[in-house]
Amino acid sequence: MSFFAPHRVARASACGLLPAAATVLGVLAARPALAQELTSPEAFFGHEIGADYELPDYGDLSRYWETLAAESPRMTLQSIGTTAEGRDQLMAIVTSPENHANLDEYREISARLALARGVTEEEARALARRGKAIVWIDGGLHATEVLGAQQLMETLWQFVSGTDDETMRILDDVIILFVHANPDGMDLVSNWYTRVAEKTERSTRGIPVLYQKYVGHDNNRDFYTSFQPESENMNRQMYRTWYPQIVYNHHQTGPTGTVLFAPPFRDPFNYNIDPMVITGIDLVGSAMHSRFTEEGKPGATRRRGANYSTWWNGGLRTTPYFKNMIGLLTETIGHPTPMEIPLILERVLPNDNLPAPIEPQPWHFRQSVDYSVTANKAVLDVASRYRETFLYRIWRMGMNSIERGSKDSWTILPRRVEWLREEMRAGAAETDFARNVGGFGGSLGTRAEYDKLLEPDLRDPRGYILPSDQADFPTATKFVNALLEGGVIVERATSDFGVEGKEYPAGSYVVRAAQAFRPHVLDMFEPQDHPDDFLFPGASPTPPYDNAGWTLAIQMGVEFDRILEGFDGPFEEISEWNASPMPGMVADADGADGFLFGHEANDAFTAINRLQASGHEVYWLTAPLREGGRMHPVGTFYVKNRRGTADAVASLAAELGIDFRGLANDPDVDALRLRAPRVALWDTYGGSMPSGWIRWVLEQFEYADFELVFPQRLDAGALSDDYDVIIFPQGAIGSRFQFGGGGAPAPETIPEEYRDRLGRVTSDATTPALIEFLEDGGSIVTIGGSTALGNELGLPLEDHLIKDGEPLGREEYYVPGSILEVTVDNSRLVATGVPSTLRVSFNNSPVFGASALAARNDGASGVTPLAWFDTDTPLVSGWAWGQEHLQGGVTMAEAKVGNGHLYLFGPLITRRAQPHGTFKFLFNAIALSTAEPARP
Repeated sequence: MSFFAPHRVARASACGLLPAAATVLGVLAARPALAQELTSPEAFFGHEIGADYELPDYGDLSRYWETLAAESPRMTLQSIGTTAEGRDQLMAIVTSPENHANLDEYREISARLALARGVTEEEARALARRGKAIVWIDGGLHATEVLGAQQLMETLWQFVSGTDDETMRILDDVIILFVHANPDGMDLVSNWYTRVAEKTERSTRGIPVLYQKYVGHDNNRDFYTSFQPESENMNRQMYRTWYPQIVYNHHQTGPTGTVLFAPPFRDPFNYNIDPMVITGIDLVGSAMHSRFTEEGKPGATRRRGANYSTWWNGGLRTTPYFKNMIGLLTETIGHPTPMEIPLILERVLPNDNLPAPIEPQPWHFRQSVDYSVTANKAVLDVASRYRETFLYRIWRMGMNSIERGSKDSWTILPRRVEWLREEMRAGAAETDFARNVGGFGGSLGTRAEYDKLLEPDLRDPRGYILPSDQADFPTATKFVNALLEGGVIVERATSDFGVEGKEYPAGSYVVRAAQAFRPHVLDMFEPQDHPDDFLFPGASPTPPYDNAGWTLAIQMGVEFDRILEGFDGPFEEISEWNASPMPGMVADADGADGFLFGHEANDAFTAINRLQASGHEVYWLTAPLREGGRMHPVGTFYVKNRRGTADAVASLAAELGIDFRGLANDPDVDALRLRAPRVALWDTYGGSMPSGWIRWVLEQFEYADFELVFPQRLDAGALSDDYDVIIFPQGAIGSRFQFGGGGAPAPETIPEEYRDRLGRVTSDATTPALIEFLEDGGSIVTIGGSTALGNELGLPLEDHLIKDGEPLGREEYYVPGSILEVTVDNSRLVATGVPSTLRVSFNNSPVFGASALAARNDGASGVTPLAWFDTDTPLVSGWAWGQEHLQGGVTMAEAKVGNGHLYLFGPLITRRAQPHGTFKFLFNAIALSTAEPARP
């Protein structure tokens, strides 16, 4: 279909991803020094931006920006990289011609101030006076939120063509980075909308695939991991090149009964963030709301007018908080198909959350474009007026971080405050404890009591050391690369060293807290402690905007030491964009019958997939092997030596960082021979984000033989003819999964090539086919809510979270996206390589009753627990209201069904590709699906 065709920008040379300015497009080579007559949107598109029923695509945007860049001395255009589908991702730089002549200088000033190190206060003030404010404005990240890209084009046009005093002042004071956040999605959505000739029948509903190749809407959940190419491209510009003081991220759609949400945000805010970020957001947000009212544009809500907070890291506008940048979000109504603002009685009266309500009325797309331009101009105006202040303050925040990381400091967290509250309550009369303090209810205490919060062992680390001899150092390297791509300074030890009485080997990673991006460092290593959030006592918990806990080092299973004292050593700063794992060792290769390698590293499965792809035999030892005084545990892999094996093993060791050891004779122990499995991954019309993330993971670990399978194929049966293992991610089974957010389209309304994707998993049609597949010896992996398949099959899976015969209400139990600790039976083959105590990603995930499982747990049939909650306080990071109810519940299990296996993984073991610490459950299940007993 034409709406999938990538648009590539013509240019004189290939565009690399450079740490300074990316390659400027060749079309700009002849750009005149003086302005000439500019091509207006009406002249280029044949209509104004925001015209009813019109929706230019990314190819149109690219060609228009190329045209303007060739005409205007205020604008240059560059590709910051390519997208998942191969399009150039464009960034336009707009400022005065005089500023364009000195862009390198202003970029260097911005970088020096943001990183702060080596810059004195006097120098910082001087740099702030010389510098220009850098403001990032993006659009189109969520492609069905079509306003974002359109307002981007209109705002850019107004700033390359405007001659009023305000525009000229802004151009003198500010460098504006206009960035398209999702080119692939814009082409997809725009061409889908305009494919219908009758304009009044056009709709963005029913799009057949995700609007980002793998992850769709979750592209705004990727900015601290930087896994997707668009995130990587933008992170490189924000945190390694330009260091903007303000990042403005446009979204849709506004809260019902309003036009838009704009900051300030509601509580809570993340305790790692510098308070000047919060006050800076308030400053810029107030300027936005003031301008709306000044221009007679009512309907802008704020604070608790919507659910957006500054707690979560990971989004395009939230990750900047942890880099001392002011991150802005607006959510605005609007669509090329005219709409209505409905009557919402709760939004009729003005209040602090909605100072100027709007009347119910018809609404046109151009009105939303105008509101967006007003918001952009408000941000740019305040950036101009406070240019020097913003530049100085980003240095001040960076220096605050460096100073805090260089001395003893504490982050006061809610659970510790609650502990002190109980201590104080126990030691004082109630009237003294909870009296009215200064007109507000409070708990009056003393400095001595406050000092109890500052116990030495509770202080923030001076840094973190990731030892290079940990079991899965390649995954630790992937974690470090996520830090590097977020602008964090990471060092590597050039030789062995010691800190606080412990010895560390060469190659270990060191992340010091004394750096400008310290808030991000702490947020990636330390557990989050989300406060209990209730509108009033007895209310249900107020849901967080996204996850409550996400600590990436913990999710990835990385081993690290928190260092509480200042330290130094033989360290060198990693300058490259990505670090490579230390090369692995190949020992005893001469004359070897084969090579052993461990199960601990996730990349062992990449090695297996490459070896199998080139015809090598790989075995999984099911008994321990002792050789040469060494003990190799159950789960060790063995590859037989044949022509080319030694070279393949040497290459794998060098690239993946995995150790291999040659054996003079094949191991004489029980083993399973592994065969490359045929993998089916459930998906649906419109695309599933959990499925897309798993598809990305499978590709990263080089699973070659997998395909997407849709409900119609599942219903057809005979699944064992084509597949060995079927994966059902969260949302596939037991949910009200909707297609693309708008319900299943009628088959005749969509291209024929996508009609076989329609349908959903059902008890009547799908379950019998899955039973047949299991009885034939197939394996099924279910994740999250899709573990409901166990109930469909009649397995004894009662809900653990029951009280008086009813599910626990949210006022008693609520665990939004957090990290919990479980106990694992790692004697089970599917749990091989997993520690006995494991941290898992948990989002109100299924928990099974242990009694029913135990009744059938005979090890050969029925259900066998794999992981369970051993404690009434399993929370590691995030928020777990009523967590005591989890104790004794089973959260992972496996079942023998016929000749096949059903795996029930309640936690989200692959969520957003972040919990590398639980990937082995998936990889083991895939490998075991074709394993057959055979001695090497």
